[in-house]
Amino acid sequence: MPKTVAEVMSRDPIVVRPETPLKEAIQILAEKRISGLPVINDEGKLVGIISETDLMWQETGVTPPAYIMILDSVIYLQNPAKYERDLHKALGQTVGEVMSSDPVTISPDKSLREAAKLMHDREVRRLPVIDTEGKVIGILTRGDVVRAMAADD
Repeated sequence: MPKTVAEVMSRDPIVVRPETPLKEAIQILAEKRISGLPVINDEGKLVGIISETDLMWQETGVTPPAYIMILDSVIYLQNPAKYERDLHKALGQTVGEVMSSDPVTISPDKSLREAAKLMHDREVRRLPVIDTEGKVIGILTRGDVVRAMAADD
């Protein structure tokens, strides 16, 4: 019988809030040796996720978009709005300023196969598991999927 997300997920994941200082979130990630944290609001509903990828902007900074000038007009060769978003992440001081909004999620009743396909297709390393009210009840990582596969052998 195929396993469900609920059978494999880590329950009661560590979560942070948008107002959590970025340094505190970084400390949690480092100490717990995890690569991402769900971000919840005061009602416990998922509002985003902060991952190592989001934090890379803090170290690497951002490069302004390429542009050309023609007759005193600036024509951007890349979307300047993306630069503004990246710059905001690089300068952010709280989780809410740096997190990725609208994370890919899954419900606990889905099969592990569906979860693995979703992770692969959307190129994510973790899926917050949410209930029908949008509250985080667990998290499923690629490592969880691999451990479940190993347990089947």
